[in-house]
Amino acid sequence: MPSYGIGQAARLLGVSSETVRRWADGGRLRMDRDGSGNRVIDGAGLAAFAKERGAGLYAVPEDDPPTSVRNSFVGIVTAVRFDDVAAQVEIQSGPHRLVSLVTRESVEELDLSVGVTVTARVKSTNVRIDVR
Repeated sequence: MPSYGIGQAARLLGVSSETVRRWADGGRLRMDRDGSGNRVIDGAGLAAFAKERGAGLYAVPEDDPPTSVRNSFVGIVTAVRFDDVAAQVEIQSGPHRLVSLVTRESVEELDLSVGVTVTARVKSTNVRIDVR
């Protein structure tokens, strides 16, 4: 099972190393010592902590309509570029940048512009995962 140092865990969680240390010192995140005495977090424990921490962090509003799409990202529109037919909409949702290609008509109907809060819903039949 992989284990992670404080800096690696901080990068994966999107926080500072000091925050990870505080979480560990406060008992929120379990750390052990490796053979050299360095503080490490086991991969399964870090994954569980990340999942728990992420639940509700960028929550979809409760008054949104029911949907089968489970990958929803609440964010803010940061850019809209369009031509005669198509449009590219960029959204920042926490640390995630999403780019969607939609019709110009959709952008106009939804009145999308920079600064508008939106929910991006992603449903895909193909997801690629690369191991680092």
